[in-house]
Amino acid sequence: MSVFVSLTLGAILLISSTTVLIAFTPLREFIPGYSSSKLKRDATVLALKSDSLTIALKKNEAYIKSIQKVLNGDLEYAKFNKDSILSSSDETQEPVDLSPSDKEKELRERVNKEENSPLALPKVKSRNTKK
Repeated sequence: MSVFVSLTLGAILLISSTTVLIAFTPLREFIPGYSSSKLKRDATVLALKSDSLTIALKKNEAYIKSIQKVLNGDLEYAKFNKDSILSSSDETQEPVDLSPSDKEKELRERVNKEENSPLALPKVKSRNTKK
């Protein structure tokens, strides 16, 4: 009986020591699925660098295309924006009409009539107003 207990305790001790050794040392990097924190940090830095390089590449391509237009003479002088080659000035913005429509005028008149009617609720003065 003591042999069985000693073998069981020895197996438990061997399994637990192996688990602790792998879990808390760099040996865990050799197990598939585990990655080191340095590897994760490097992957994040490389992803950020690749994003910024992609943006820089797009800007450079736009700059080169605009220079090619100038050299080929395909540029329309009326639409040329001297301040920024990267901005697209092909789209002209139309002025926005801010004058009220007929429906809006009718609504405003109706609201004014309701506010000035004798059945309207009296206005309450707030305490925070300066006298």
